[in-house]
Order: sequence, then structure tokens, then C-alpha cells
Amino acid sequence: MMDRPKDGPLALLLLLLGHMISALEVPLDPKLLEELPQPPTITHQSPKDYIVDPRENIVIHCEAKGKPHPSFSWTRNGMHFDIDKDPKVLMRPGSGTLVMDISGGERSEAYEGIYQCSAHNELGTAVSNSIVIRQSRSPLWSKERISPIIAQKGQSLILHCRPPAGLPPPIIFWMDNNFQRLPQSRRVSQALNGDLYFSNIQPEDSRSDYICYARFPHTQTIQQKQPISVRVLDNKPAEERAPVFMVPSESVSSKMVLRGEVLEMECVADGLPTPAVSWVKRNGEIPSGRASFLNFNKTLRIMDVSEADAGEYRCFAKNRHGSVHHSIRVTVNAAPYWISAPRNLVLAPKEMGIITCRAAGHPKPSIRWLVNGLPIEDAPKDPSRRVEEDTLIFSEVQTGSSAVYQCNASNLYGYLLSNAFVNILAEPPRVLTLPNIIYQVIRNKPALLECVVFGSPVPTITWFKDSRSSMLEGNAYVFHENGALEIHMSQPSNSGKYTCVARNNLGISENHVYLEVKEPTRILRPPEYQVVQRNRDVVFECKAKHDPSLVPTMTWLKDDRELPDDERFRVDSDRLTITDVTESDAGTYTCIMNTTLDQDSASAQLTVVEQPGVPTDLELTDPGARSVQLTWTPGDEHNSPIKKFLIQYEDALHQSGVWHNMTEVPGTKTTAHLKLSPYVHYSFRVLALNDVGFSHPSMPSRQFRTNPAAPDENPTEVKGHGTEHNNLVITWKPLTPLQANGPGLQYKVMWRQLDMEKDWTSVSVANVSKFVVSGTPTFVPYEVMVQALNDYGPGPKPSAVIGYSGEDFPSAAPGNVRILVLNSTLAEVHWSPVSLESVRGRLQGYKVHYSRERSLHRHNSHQGKQRTEIFSPNKTSGMLPDLLPYSVYSLRVTAFNGRGEGPSSVPQRFETPEGVPGTPSFFKVSAIDLDSLTLEWGPPHERNGRLSGYTFKYQTVNSKNDLGLLEELDLPSNQSSFTLHNLSHSTRYKFYISARTQRGSGPTLTEEAVTILDRAMVSPQVDIATQGWFIGLMSAIALLILILLIICFIKRNKGGKYPVKEKEDAHGDPEIQPMKEDDLTFGEYSDEDHKPLKGSRTPSSGTVKRDGSDDSLVDSGDTQFNEDGSFIGQYSGRSDRDATHDSSEPPSPVNAMNSIV
Repeated sequence: MMDRPKDGPLALLLLLLGHMISALEVPLDPKLLEELPQPPTITHQSPKDYIVDPRENIVIHCEAKGKPHPSFSWTRNGMHFDIDKDPKVLMRPGSGTLVMDISGGERSEAYEGIYQCSAHNELGTAVSNSIVIRQSRSPLWSKERISPIIAQKGQSLILHCRPPAGLPPPIIFWMDNNFQRLPQSRRVSQALNGDLYFSNIQPEDSRSDYICYARFPHTQTIQQKQPISVRVLDNKPAEERAPVFMVPSESVSSKMVLRGEVLEMECVADGLPTPAVSWVKRNGEIPSGRASFLNFNKTLRIMDVSEADAGEYRCFAKNRHGSVHHSIRVTVNAAPYWISAPRNLVLAPKEMGIITCRAAGHPKPSIRWLVNGLPIEDAPKDPSRRVEEDTLIFSEVQTGSSAVYQCNASNLYGYLLSNAFVNILAEPPRVLTLPNIIYQVIRNKPALLECVVFGSPVPTITWFKDSRSSMLEGNAYVFHENGALEIHMSQPSNSGKYTCVARNNLGISENHVYLEVKEPTRILRPPEYQVVQRNRDVVFECKAKHDPSLVPTMTWLKDDRELPDDERFRVDSDRLTITDVTESDAGTYTCIMNTTLDQDSASAQLTVVEQPGVPTDLELTDPGARSVQLTWTPGDEHNSPIKKFLIQYEDALHQSGVWHNMTEVPGTKTTAHLKLSPYVHYSFRVLALNDVGFSHPSMPSRQFRTNPAAPDENPTEVKGHGTEHNNLVITWKPLTPLQANGPGLQYKVMWRQLDMEKDWTSVSVANVSKFVVSGTPTFVPYEVMVQALNDYGPGPKPSAVIGYSGEDFPSAAPGNVRILVLNSTLAEVHWSPVSLESVRGRLQGYKVHYSRERSLHRHNSHQGKQRTEIFSPNKTSGMLPDLLPYSVYSLRVTAFNGRGEGPSSVPQRFETPEGVPGTPSFFKVSAIDLDSLTLEWGPPHERNGRLSGYTFKYQTVNSKNDLGLLEELDLPSNQSSFTLHNLSHSTRYKFYISARTQRGSGPTLTEEAVTILDRAMVSPQVDIATQGWFIGLMSAIALLILILLIICFIKRNKGGKYPVKEKEDAHGDPEIQPMKEDDLTFGEYSDEDHKPLKGSRTPSSGTVKRDGSDDSLVDSGDTQFNEDGSFIGQYSGRSDRDATHDSSEPPSPVNAMNSIV
């Protein structure tokens, strides 16, 4: 053994080697393992302490691997074990496992001993643990005669078991002759050594069959001790006493336990009454997770003991006479256990390496090294190897120095043995990862590209992407010691071809893999929480997106399990439909979108609701004369809280089979105090209400009958009124059977004239709700009462109401009728009120009936419909609106009451004055010349007086729609046409006309027209189609139209626009349609519904009405514009009455001429 260097240089050396050396791991690649030489390694062996069953063959396991495959040998008790000399001992082929065949009667004791297996090949030798073989033993109890035990009541007692020593120790329990376990308690319990302890014995403990049994686990045999008889004397009182410990007997004891084992401590006390036992640890706490209190707190057990469990434990025994304690000092020692077990070392020639063997224990273990099963100091010297306590240091290793080293760590309580080989290999790099693997990863997830290599010396690995031009480096990549390349956050840009290159001094190897970064799977629309009624359908939607190159699979779970195998569950591409939902369908539904790389999931709750269950167990309690208490048990809420209970009743006496609502109570109550009516045969039922609806009614309660009584109330809605002038009709709302309170219900009807009669007149009636009193004066007040009574007496005294006997028609008409005409459409009428005596009832008001008899104008004398104005009874005057001017009206006034109208006043006539007339019936241009225009009109239909004349105005309109100076003429009332002379040729004019009376002018009617360019255009028509000048003119026009069309086409292609807005504003209608070329006449024109032209004045009436024709410039005129937007066309209005004239006229060139001006 080399001298031990100082701690400082050793620590520095080990630290340096730890940084310099990375042990070469041999991958578990089967093909590689077959090719590489490897020293032996023990893979399976029997336990160190091996207890065998004497009835079975002994099998001692020893399995090992290596290249070449190792051979095996054994030692027994430190000496070579020659298995060939014993025909009963066999070694399994290809294995080191021994089989001792004892089936022929051989005794297993002959093979007891310490065995050790060695596995060796040309590279070294590995050894197993020392395996101690012992035969299991279950000896018999020695024969003994046990005398009966006699004890005084209250004394303590110990029944000893003392089982024979077995291997392993037996399990002890106490039973009786019937193989029934004896009951145990705080007073009677079994100790850890198997003895049965009585803290104080009682008479019931007397018996003759206390039997101790021992069960030996290996042989599965049970042996019993001779029965023990105990008799308890109860001939004097038992004296109570303070506790005294029976176990342990001394005041202080000690206990040693090994680390990792089970610590058991017990305290059994004598005392009367039976003491209670408790435990504490001084200066510490009992570990709650590993500690348990057994045997009625008499035993403290701590599992998996550690050094922290050492210390002093105290048990206390206490009863009402005192207490006692016992201290147990626990020490924890430890068999050796590994801190760092030695590991195999694979080195290349000239490399350095270390094998470390570190173990702990108490006391501290000693480390001993072996090589190939021999103490290292006895092995051949190796200059590349140095021992430094628990470390082997190798430097400049050479080929052929492979070996198996054993580290033995031992102390007083055991040992550890571990094999570790040093394998010297010289191998060029090999990439073991399969080529061209395609790795697929989700974006933003880590990607791990493997490059498993082997070589000796350990190869260096470099990675390249897409080409070998530049090596991968930087923070985006992590290069693991095993050669793998990790990308923390994979992005689409990371997709591509990757190459790993492995190099050592013996060669180079490379491999290509591919990375594809895919889009993550995401659920875009998760399923939503659903509340659905039972027997309805429900749909959960789950829409997701995924990488298009991945195949998705949608899976649905219910409560984290597969969906029920039920045809009601239908799964489509992105939805789950459950039809005819039941209560069992409630739960959490999860949709999972899976691909080969990832998944996403979302969950939603399904709550199935329905009407509440039927209330049950209806019970009637606390019966009273008019009350009873009803209680019930609610039904199932079905996931929707009960909001209220509805209580209904059936009256079997009056309305059997009909249920009425009685009262409601909140859903939190299950009882109701019911107020009842007399003379009812009640049955009750209860309905529960939640958000879904009402439950089915409960079963009816038992019938509850109330006794009859006099009515508690009288009829309501009592009224008195007359239907004839000499009667009084008394009506009331009858009582219900529930209000009758008893049989024989009648109504006592009472009446008397108010302030005229002292005595009441009465009559009793049944089964009616009215009574008619005849022969009454007209419209006088009466006091009326109706009282209910039955066979058990009358109801409460009723209160009187005031009613009136019947009314008669008023007997007088309003007088002094006067009429004041305020204007042509409004008059005021006055009258004197009728006397109260003549009303003969309650006056409701006055009616004024009036009608137009005729017009004061001779041309209009038709009558109008009668109209009526109604005024309140306190009025003596009123207005008559909406009268027609210049008319004769007749009027009469009546008073009316509830019965009807009285006689009319004397008819009165009055006349309304003149008003302004209506618009002329028509207005049109009838003749056109170069400098003159003739206009015609008709008188108004509504003249509203004597026409005094017409107001005629006109003005010019230029191409920009500006208005010229307004000229005004007054024309007599008998004139219906007018010709304007000295007008400008080819000029547009606007004309206005209104009728007038002495009250003023009426609304204005307008018209427009254009003077012509040439007189020839209005000369008598001939067949111009044969005239030469016409043919030439038409040819020129056609040529010009063609040129204009070409120019328009060119401008339109260039995007030119025509400013027509001014024209549209002038006429107020954007939809201007061109007139046909053959429409040459000038029709009537009205600017109703159009904006006025610029510069024009609004007529005094504020409204310009259209005459009978609907034609207008906008509707039927021909409108054309130059390119600058100016007006160049003419207007022609073609009315229905002029159509016959137009059809006979030949075509005119006016339009064509105007189109080129």
C-alpha cells in the first residue's frame, strides 16, 4: 500500500481529474455490445442472509454478463467449492447459479455455510457478496405441566408464552380452544415478547383455555403451548393503586437500533384503575409521518429509523391515584451505506481516470480494495494505478490493463461489496443514431436532436445546419454531453437538415437528421357551460386549428373517461351532440384535439335540470276550528334549486275533482300553517317550482273537514241603478261555496228611499245575484244593503250603498239659442241651460247638431252631412269649427242624460261669409307664336264667394334658370283665356294665375312655355317628307348628331362630366327623362313638389297646387344640355286630352333645331 499523501494535494488532484475526465459510457446498443470486449459484471445474486426451506431444493443465484461471456466458480466457507465432487449440486448452463437437489432425502443442514461466486473472463473477475445459507427451523415446544393460576381480583398477572427459538423467529398470538383470538384492551394486551399482560385481573378473565400459538413463516407451521387455566377470586374488595411498570421493570433502559430498521419500544403498566399510557421525546418530537402508537398506546413504533431518531423517549402511565414514567435511551448505529458507489470506467490508451468508493455508517466503515477478487496489495503491480483511500487513480493506462475492481466497505454491523471494471478500449467514432431521422416538433417547444456516438477516446461532437460551412453555436443551442443538440424555442426558421460529426484521434463519423417545426394545435372555440333540461338535446362545440401537415383526431371524454357506449352520443368533426339527455349525462365534458406531436384540450360542465321531484309524506298536524298545519318532504331538486312550493286544495263537498291554489311558501320551507273556511271537506296537495317548472302534484293528503258556521262576509260589489224610469235594480257579486260557510245560503236584500223612509223593505232570495224593485219614482236616491245568511245564521251587518232609480228622457230643450259667426269657417253658439226638474236624471251634457243646407253661390247648392258637437253639462256655449265659407247652415241644441236626448231647440239658420277661393281648375298654354302665347284656365271648383277676378303674372327664365322681371295683370272674373303679345322669340316664360274674391286671392297655379324660333314652324302642315329643303335639313342634322355622338363618346372615355346639377335643382327632380322627338306640343306644367327657380317669389298662399293634369316638364319634357351644362331644349307637356290632336300632326323639326342651337 502506498503512503497516504496529505489531504490538500489529494483533494486538488481529485478535483483536477474530475474536471478533466468524463467517463466513457458504453451505450446499450445490442450490436455494439456484441462487438466490444467487456469485463464481467454481476447482474443478479441471492441475498446476503439466505434462509432456505428444508423441504425445497436450495438455489443460490449468480448471474453475470461480459464479452467474452464469463465462466463461474464458487467458494464455501472461504475454500474452493468443487461442485463436480457432489452429484447433488448442479450449476445451470451459461450461468453461475447453483442448485442443491435435496429431494432424495439429503438434509439441507449439510449445505449451510458462506458461499461466494466469481465470474471471470480474459479481462477480469467479478465477485458476488458473501451469501450465508441457513436452514429455516421451527422447533417444538418442550413438554411441560402448567399448574392452574389462581389470582385475586384486581391483581396484575403475566401469562408467559416463551416460544421455542426458530429461524426466523415465530409470530405469536393468543387464542382459545375454539381458535378464536382472545380479546385485548388497555387492561389486557400482548407484549412484544409474546407474553400476555393483565394490568388488573377481573372475574370475567377466569377461563381454562389461554393458549399461546407460534407461527413459523418459512415452513408455514403453527405450534401451540399447553393451555393455561386462570381462576380469579372475588372474595374481597380489590384495592385501587397507582401505576407501576411491569415492562420494562427498571426505571431506565436503553435500546440500540440500526439506521433504516424499525424501532419498537413498549411500556406495560400495572394499576387499578387501568392506567393510560402516553409517550414523549425529550428535547425533540416524535416523527409523525413515520411513528405509530400500537397495542392501546403501549407500543411506540418508528419506521425507517434515521440518526435524528436517537435520544431519550419517555413513557408515562397514569390513573387517578398517580403516575409513573420510564426513560428509554435510544442510540442509532448504521451498517455501511453508499454515498458514492464505484462505477465502471472505460478509457482509451494513455487516458486518465478515477474510481471512487464512498460509504458512510456508524461506526465509520473501513474501505478495502480488491482487484479481480484478490486484495489489491496481493495483485500484480500496475504502474498506471494508484490507491488513495477510497479512490483509485489511473493515469497513462495501457492496452491490456483492463480489470474488475471490488470495493468492500465494512463495520461492526455489516458490509457493502461493489464491482467496477476498468475497460481499456481503442475504438474509432461510431454514430449509433439511425440516419435520416425526421424530428417533428411544435413551434416554441424545445427540440432535442439525438447523436448517440461511441468511440474511445471519447469523440468530440459538432453540429452543422443545412451545410458544413459553419458550425452551430450560440445561446440558441444547447449541446449536451451525450451529443444531443437542443433548441430551446423551436421556430419555423429552425426547420432543415442537421449534421452531427463525431471525431477522435482514430477517425471521424457523421449522421444527418431533419427537423420540421409545426404549428401548435389550439382550440379556438372551447365548449361552453350548458344547462339543459332532461329529455332535451345538447350540443358542445369545439373548434380547433392545427398544422395542416398533421392528421388531427378529436376525442371527447366525460369526467376524464371515455364517452358511454350509447347511440345518444354522436361525435362529429367539431361537435358532440347528446340527444334525449338524462340525469346520468351530467358531468364534465372534455374535447381533446390530438395530433402526433401535441394536443390541446378544453372542458365544459353539463348540468341536467328538470322539474323538481314530487313532494311526499304530506302530514296534517295541529288541527284547529279554522286552521291546520301541513308538512311535507321535498323531492329531488334535479340540479335546480326549488324556489317555492304551491299548496292547492280540493273541496270534495262543493267542487269535487277541482283543485284551487291556496298559498305559496318559499322553497326553503317544508311546512305551512293553513287558514281554512268552515263547511269544507279539504284535501291538500303540494307542487314544487324551480327554474324549469312545476313538479307533478303530490299525492293528496288525508281529508280534513271543517264544521259549518254563519257567513263571515257579505256579498261585494253591491250596486243600485235603474233600467226603466220606474224601477231600481239591485246587483251584487254572490259568495262562492267556500265563502258560504254552511248549507242554505240566501241573500237578504234591503232598500229604502234616502231621507224619505225610515223602515227598510227587505226580501230574501237564493241562487241569484240581482233583484228588481218596481214602482219607484224616477231618479231618486235609495240606500241599498245585501246580507248573506245560511242555516247557521246571518253574516255580519252589511254597510249601505247609495243607488238611484231609473232615469227618463229630458222633458225640455235648451232655450235662447244664439249664433255668432266669427269668420268664414268658425261660428260660436250659445244657449240657456235646462232646469234640473226637466232633466229627470243625471245631466250628461248638450249636443249641437248642425248641417250645411246649401252654398250661396248659384253654381254650387248641394247639402252637407249633419255634424254633432258634444259639450259638458256645465257649458252653455261652444265652437263650431271647419265650416265652409259662403254657405247656409241650420242648427239645433238638445240636452241628454243616461236615458237619452230630450227635445230639440227651435232650428236656427246662419250664413258664413266669403273666403278666399281655391286654385283655378286648370291652367295651360293653348297657342304659341313667334312673339305671343295664349293661355287658358278654368274657374276654381271651390269659389268660396263671388269671384272678383284673376291675378295673372309672368316672367322670363334664362338658360341659367335665373328669373326676369315679374309682370302682373288683373283680369275680370268672366275671362278664361289671355294672349300675351310682343314676347321675345325662342324664350322661356313662367306664368302664374290665381283667383280672388273680396276676401283676397287664392292659391297660385303655374305654367311654363317657350316661344318658337320661326313662324314656319306653326304654318299649316304639309307633307314635308317630300320637300327638298327638309331632306337636306335632315341630312345635316343626322351628320351633326353623328359628330356629337363621336365627341360624347371620346369625352366619356376621358372621364368628362356634364354639370347638370343646376338643372336638377331648378326642377327639383333628379330623374329628368328626355322627351321623344315626335312630342312637339306644349302641355300644362305645375311646379308642385319642385323647388322654385332662382329669383322667383313664393306665391302669397305659400302653396302652389297642381291642376287636374299630372304632366310636368320633368315628367314628359325633352331636356338637353350643351357641354357647358346650359339648357338648349324645349318643354312639351302632353296631356291625355291633347293626345288626339298630337296623333294627327306631322313631325316638326323644332326639337331637332333646338338641339343644335
